[in-house]
Amino acid sequence: MSKDAPQLAATAKLPTPFAEFQLRVYLDSDGKEHLVLSLGDLQGSPPIVRLHSECLTGDALFSLRCDCGFQLEHALKRIAQEGRGAVLYLRQEGRGIGLANKIRAYALQDQGQDTVQANTQLGFAADARDYTAAVQILGSLGLSRLRLLTNNPRKIEALTQAGIEVLERIPIECGRNPHNEDYLATKAGKLGHLLG
Repeated sequence: MSKDAPQLAATAKLPTPFAEFQLRVYLDSDGKEHLVLSLGDLQGSPPIVRLHSECLTGDALFSLRCDCGFQLEHALKRIAQEGRGAVLYLRQEGRGIGLANKIRAYALQDQGQDTVQANTQLGFAADARDYTAAVQILGSLGLSRLRLLTNNPRKIEALTQAGIEVLERIPIECGRNPHNEDYLATKAGKLGHLLG
């Protein structure tokens, strides 16, 4: 957990198929670069915000093992439809264990373990993510009240404990397929995600 708040390092426009977002890069004291894709004026009525943890396999390689890429696309589309909001893209791959360890966990899942069993067998917590940087970045954006696009109660709890008011939880269920049925069941059954 980094002690110093992430610092704004760069900003530019990012045209996407959904809208032209403002892209900000924040550098934290651990050297990680977190991103914010925002649209419209974030002040005034509470905007939609998505805290999205990096998932290279899902977000960039179109993996069907998870729902991450589908959730990222859904969040960007939803924000574009509303005309305002933000996605915080947090660099904590594999629920905080890193890419190589996530692929090692995939190999254990190929042998029949679920995602929680695989992470713990590798010596990690079931979910090692930390939302301190997200809270600090939200503060730098002037956001203390928001509507959170999530199924994960831990995100709501982390923001609430940090004094950010989550006025609404907006479910984000998409991308279910035969390859991720067990993964989603584990998220709901073992990690408490609010899935229908």
